[in-house]
Amino acid sequence: MHKFLVFLLLSICFLMTSCDSKQVFDEYKSVGKSWHKDSIVNFQVKDLDTLKSYNLFINIRNNSDFNYNNLFLITSMNFPNGKIITDTLEYEMAYPDGKFMGSGFGEVKENKLWYKEKVQFTEEGVYQVDIQQAMRKNGKIDPIEKLEGITEVGFRIEKVN
Repeated sequence: MHKFLVFLLLSICFLMTSCDSKQVFDEYKSVGKSWHKDSIVNFQVKDLDTLKSYNLFINIRNNSDFNYNNLFLITSMNFPNGKIITDTLEYEMAYPDGKFMGSGFGEVKENKLWYKEKVQFTEEGVYQVDIQQAMRKNGKIDPIEKLEGITEVGFRIEKVN
């Protein structure tokens, strides 16, 4: 019986890792109880094949303290040669009835959000991706200082088939 349980656990672990064969990079960072307007979450990526194409995603974990339908982010991709590409992005986080999008059981939802499609990293070296929240109240210029309800920010790279 003991050998069977060990075999079963090893089989499950193998299946879980082999099912995600597209994954090249996948990392999360906690932003604490609230995401401060000046807090930049960054990810460093290296050793990418310069001849392959990749799809890029921003992963967000939120809970019921997030009181908005949309999420605004400012992202910057810093290339090894010093070039920087900055984007302002908007993502829907809730359905019209207020129910959160994303997957997960209970209060925490996980959203896999498209960032860039079919990207080639043509320069060798370390790329850095910076992600910052850019939320504002309707009609206001000043940013929300502490955004509640976002618990973790992630960045994911997948191979294009």
